[in-house]
Amino acid sequence: MTLQRAGSARLGGWLPKHPKATTHWVRKLKKMAVESPRPLVAPIVAFQQMVYADPVLHANVVGMFAEAYRLQQTTPLGWEPEPQTFEEFLVLLNQILYTAPEAYQTGTGDNQQPAGLIGFPINALLDWPMATVFGYDVFSNANVNQQFKKILNFWSNFLVTADSRYVLVQNDPDNDAIAWLSPAAQTEMVAVASQALGQPPNPVGPDATFADIFNCDPADPYYGFQSWDDFFTRTFRDGMRPVYAPTNDDMIINACESAPLGITQNAKLSDLFWLKGQPYSLENMLNFDELAPQFNGGTVYQAFLSALSYHRWHSPVSGTITKAYVVNGSYYLENIYQGFFNPAGADTSAPNNSQPFLTSVATRAVIFIEADNPAIGLMCVVPVGMAEVSSCQITVEPGQHVDKGDQLGMFHFGGSTHCLIFRPGVNLMFTDYEQSGLSAPYNIRVNTQLAMVAPPA
Repeated sequence: MTLQRAGSARLGGWLPKHPKATTHWVRKLKKMAVESPRPLVAPIVAFQQMVYADPVLHANVVGMFAEAYRLQQTTPLGWEPEPQTFEEFLVLLNQILYTAPEAYQTGTGDNQQPAGLIGFPINALLDWPMATVFGYDVFSNANVNQQFKKILNFWSNFLVTADSRYVLVQNDPDNDAIAWLSPAAQTEMVAVASQALGQPPNPVGPDATFADIFNCDPADPYYGFQSWDDFFTRTFRDGMRPVYAPTNDDMIINACESAPLGITQNAKLSDLFWLKGQPYSLENMLNFDELAPQFNGGTVYQAFLSALSYHRWHSPVSGTITKAYVVNGSYYLENIYQGFFNPAGADTSAPNNSQPFLTSVATRAVIFIEADNPAIGLMCVVPVGMAEVSSCQITVEPGQHVDKGDQLGMFHFGGSTHCLIFRPGVNLMFTDYEQSGLSAPYNIRVNTQLAMVAPPA
């Protein structure tokens, strides 16, 4: 699979496409940390102590911030004021844990334009340090990832509370932040939903509003959302994402509202996934599960999720859940060839260019489904967490029968990528909506036609 580079684009909208917006946000965060200092929370203190107690790890952590600063002029976007020391990073990280992701605009009056969101605020601080050689060593360290999981869990405890809802209604024009439920932000989310591709007709009408598309209560100041996470995992109203050809077991539907990244055939059971080309290594993706060898030589479809879209997973086929579990992995690791090691320059929105690599190393869910259609048989859905995603929640159990389009689970607190894996011999004809790759501009609607399966020739 050949990935198209997205240039200076911020894939999926998880960080602002203009670096000045991120720069402005980091400065705002620093100001907040100075004006309202807080003691470091317990999981950050534990992380700090772990780093200080390990001379090699400490040297790598110090080195990644120093190396990022030294390489500042080689970044495609120019230097952003990220933390220059580990100690500064901890203070800013601590401040993030008491905030929720904000929507951003730039300009004033009629010139105001969407800037994106700081959907990955910790990632925004680590965008360049994680691209260094030292950063690769740090974020591939299992102990570091265990501590980051504890830190992200602490943050998640805030994001499921009513206190996290302030970003839904609170504007901060002096800092370019706008309320998520403001007319401007709602217009952006409606546009993403209405522009998603799929089989006609488009279920979102030309005059549809946010409240027409998503389950909510416009009479309530918070539209009925109980927390930031409740808003983030919002659901579509009935009819907005109908299951295409629900009784046709030869029809495979799209499992996530997502843009196509690529299709790889004859994927290997074991491969060197950390290389520049990022080939899939099925046994690593599937956590060396005893079922993994059945997929040797099979097909992998991968797609990525948009920040302004829908973050639940649905079954692409009707069948029985064979296994379903979460694999703990990395959070801020990117392929070393997509960092400063890359002669073309470091990934401007890491780890987006590393998505195939992440399928083998990042925190992910693994859901095996025995399809009712014997021409498909056993297949696997692998939602993959990226950066801030601290929870891949599975909502089905082994032995449960699911109909095509039934919910399998959801991402919390961040965005991600996902794979569908089919065994060799499954004859798939994928529907061509747009050119796949990092520059794919539109989502494909969840539950719409993705592929057809035909009996082996």
